[in-house]
Amino acid sequence: MDRRKFLKVTGSLAVGGAILSVAGTGIWKLFKHPDQLFYDSKRSQGIKLLKEDGDFVSPYRRTFGFVVPEDINAMEVVGGSIYLATPNNIYIYGLSGELQTNFSTPSGVRDLAVFDSRIYALYPTRIEAYDHQGALLQSIEACSENSDYCSLAVCPEGIFVTDVANKNICKYRLDGSMARFIQSPKGFVVPNYSFAITYMDGKILCSNPGRHLVETYTPEGEFVASFGKAGAGAGAFSGCCNPAILSPANNGELLTSEKGIPRISCYSPNGTFRSVLLDAKALGGGHAAYDVRVQKDKLIVASGKKVSVYQYDKRVSQTTACGTCTKDCPLKVD
Repeated sequence: MDRRKFLKVTGSLAVGGAILSVAGTGIWKLFKHPDQLFYDSKRSQGIKLLKEDGDFVSPYRRTFGFVVPEDINAMEVVGGSIYLATPNNIYIYGLSGELQTNFSTPSGVRDLAVFDSRIYALYPTRIEAYDHQGALLQSIEACSENSDYCSLAVCPEGIFVTDVANKNICKYRLDGSMARFIQSPKGFVVPNYSFAITYMDGKILCSNPGRHLVETYTPEGEFVASFGKAGAGAGAFSGCCNPAILSPANNGELLTSEKGIPRISCYSPNGTFRSVLLDAKALGGGHAAYDVRVQKDKLIVASGKKVSVYQYDKRVSQTTACGTCTKDCPLKVD
């Protein structure tokens, strides 16, 4: 497990004061044997603030999945293809799990974006763009020697990158020239590698993870609004630094993915909480955040070496908050 992946898990430990007792040997136990920290020998007693709601029923069911040769560092879904970055390769799969192509990359890809037929790969101190055969088309060096890039979004207005070390957003023009730095008026608090960013409906959305916020900016870097609150319950962000991943749905809603006790939730564009879509049990457990993308009426989720596809289940949905939501949503087609 590399440093970034380790911090994506352990960075969610500080839930109020309840986790202070796990410092030292507890952190090592989480790293080596996380089940021993979060559960007792009967898996019935955990840290109270991190226990998930046992009454939760997910309105989505896993329909199929496939396994890739290496751990997945990042995922993007565009058109009929699933793009996956692993430590040394980029794989492109069809929506049915068939391998379309793959090519090798330098090690250390942290995030992916696909725009205008280019595959953008984010590294700690640079951005590279490839064609679909793996030919290098563009390389953009970080604007600071101390940069530690985390997440990437590419749109008609430019290339946006979150920087964990400098705690800001770097905007590049599509030609690779530096445009500006974007600072949060609240101040970005970034304890670990959970500094997510995405493009949605002409706006840039990013997490301010240490403050448990999602912030919205114009592409010119002007702050628009924020939402979020700290807490363990549904509609709040737990741990020291969530949400870990942001992903737009195709009806204007926003999906968030959390770590610690992982779950995927749905919010309106102005931050109104809709519902939890998938909890830790439905996702398959663990403590790292699951990457998620929406493709028409499906949720595509990646973690470890696995990609899973989830579909709305009308048989159970009416007993869930998602099933009773009146929002017109393509994800509710079964």
